[in-house]
Amino acid sequence: MNSKTGHENVSEEKLPAEQSAANGGVSVADDPFADPGLPPHEHRVQDVDERAAKRSERVVALLFTVSMLATVAFIASYVIVPVDKFVYVWPLGHIGALNLALGVTLGVSLFCIGAGAVHWARTLMSDHELVDERHAVSAEPETRAKVMEDFRQGAADSGIGRRPLIRKTMFGALALVPLSGLVLLRDLGPLPGTKLNHTLWAKGKLLINENTHEPLRPEDIPVGSLTFAMPEGLEEEDHDFQKEIAKAALMLVRLEPDDIKDKRELDWSHEGIVAYSKICTHVGCPVSLYEQQTHHVLCPCHQSTFDLADGARVLFGPAGHPLPQLKISVNNDGFLEALGDFEEPVGPAFWERRG
Repeated sequence: MNSKTGHENVSEEKLPAEQSAANGGVSVADDPFADPGLPPHEHRVQDVDERAAKRSERVVALLFTVSMLATVAFIASYVIVPVDKFVYVWPLGHIGALNLALGVTLGVSLFCIGAGAVHWARTLMSDHELVDERHAVSAEPETRAKVMEDFRQGAADSGIGRRPLIRKTMFGALALVPLSGLVLLRDLGPLPGTKLNHTLWAKGKLLINENTHEPLRPEDIPVGSLTFAMPEGLEEEDHDFQKEIAKAALMLVRLEPDDIKDKRELDWSHEGIVAYSKICTHVGCPVSLYEQQTHHVLCPCHQSTFDLADGARVLFGPAGHPLPQLKISVNNDGFLEALGDFEEPVGPAFWERRG
């Protein structure tokens, strides 16, 4: 036993410094963490068997080719698959077919480029370990020349000049992948067009009570009441119900005709029944609080207040525009109907909206 340390003596050939020196590493006296050196280089099967190298080359080319096909499929999916189509995928449930197609094809395209590059590097590129001493940040002309020489040597070791099949398919895959982003730029164009300017309301559309789902008659709306309506033909089971009701939601209030101050509002009403968009012109919250005595309606989100007896003008709050009014009348059967669509966009203001 060693009287100083209390441990058994260890053979010198087992010490880290001795192991490092034996392996060609750099050892420092009394340094227990000496550089162990590099293990002996082992050749891969592709280094000694050209047929194995050809097989690896074909695998890499196949991965790049699959990437190209997946990119083409991505573009085709974006054009062909309807945006409102849904498919069932276990265990995710029903998901959008377009999102599924875009995600799978783009994922396969990017994965195959990465997998091809990794397989190329691991099986065909030179795998000799290179040791380079650290140098100053500023490069001397000799250093830059050496870097360029190393780059040329690396290109030669990669075999990119000798393996045109890999080179061509890799360039093809890399050239097609950016097209995916170019196709997505289509949504930055004039779309959605004028869809924000229009709702489902049109001439002759009946006003349907949102609660009873029955057409409304004038006698169904007493003075001082607040009734919510939606356009005829819109059903809650419809796939696009939420999108359409977010623009077409309507509130009806019956006022005494003498209380209506705005002439156009009076002309567009029927027997004191006025129809206004339910969507606040601030951030699109539903306006739903009505005060009978003042004829004011309040948005519960940010307290924007509108005067329904004076063209729904803004009395208070951050809303920048009055609520749009819908022109209504009564058809031959005695039901309330719209005489057209809103004359201005409903909901929050946007840059194309008229002031």
